[in-house]
Amino acid sequence: MIQDIFPSKLYNAFSNKSPAQDSFMISFCNDRIYAHYDVKNEKIIFPTFSDMTKQTEYVYLFSIDNNSFFLNLNCDETELSGFEAYSMRELRALRVHSNIEILAAYTSFHLWKWYSSSRFCGVCGSGTVHDTKERAMRCTKCGNVIYPRINPAVIVGVINDDKILITKYRSGYAHNALVAGFTEIGETLEQTVMREVMEETGVKVKNIRYYKSQPWGMASDLLVGFYCDVDGDDTIHMDSAELKYAEWVKREDVVLQPSDLSLTNEMMKMFMDGMI
Repeated sequence: MIQDIFPSKLYNAFSNKSPAQDSFMISFCNDRIYAHYDVKNEKIIFPTFSDMTKQTEYVYLFSIDNNSFFLNLNCDETELSGFEAYSMRELRALRVHSNIEILAAYTSFHLWKWYSSSRFCGVCGSGTVHDTKERAMRCTKCGNVIYPRINPAVIVGVINDDKILITKYRSGYAHNALVAGFTEIGETLEQTVMREVMEETGVKVKNIRYYKSQPWGMASDLLVGFYCDVDGDDTIHMDSAELKYAEWVKREDVVLQPSDLSLTNEMMKMFMDGMI
C-alpha cells in the first residue's frame, strides 16, 4: 500500500526549520505537481531548494528518513522548466521502485489543499498566518485556530461464502473497488459500514471486523478497512446513481486494480488469495 515504505520512515512532527540546499521543494501549480521521472531507475525526482532560482516562500511538511520536504507556497512554473507537471492520477500511474515518493506526493497534496483553503478565517473572514508552535493556521483578528482536516472513511469487504461484493463507480475511478464511504456526524465506523453497504447495494451485514487503515491524501482521508458478512438476503439493489455495477464475485474471478497502492486493492487480494 501507499504507506508501505519500510525500512524508511515518515516523520511528520511540526518544525520551523528552514530548507537545506538538498531539501525537496514540493511545488503545485494548477493542481499539478512538478517532478521528473527517471525511467531507468523507476524513480520520481522532486525539485530541491537549490533548483529554486527565485526567492520562494515555503513551509516545512515532513521528513522521510534524512530527507526533508517543504511546500513551495508561491509556485512559479517558469523556474521549474527542468521538471514536468503531473496530475496526481498521472503520478500514481508511474512505475516506481519504491513508494516513498508517491507517499510524499500524496501527503504533500493533502497539506497543500489544506493550506490553500485555510488562508482566511471561517469565523470572522480575516486573513490567517502560519502558527509558530504547531501545524495550524491562526486568525490574525479573532485568534481562531485551524488544524489540518482529516476525513474518516471506510472500505468494506462484504463476504458471502466464497464470494466478495465488488463494485465499480459510475464516474471517476475506472477500476474495481469495494463499498466505501465517509463517516457522518454522530456515527461510529461500524455504523458507517452498515449504512454505506445498505445505501450502495441494499445488503445487510453482520460480524463487522477491523482489518487495516491507510492515509489517502487525495481526498484528505483516513481510510479504515473492514470485512463483514452478508446478513440474510444477498440480493443486490444497487444505487445506480453512484455505481456502474455491484456484484458477488468468486475468489478466482476477482480482477485487481492496476497498482498495489490502495487499501481496497490489498483487501481484494487478501480475499482472492484465501487469506480472509
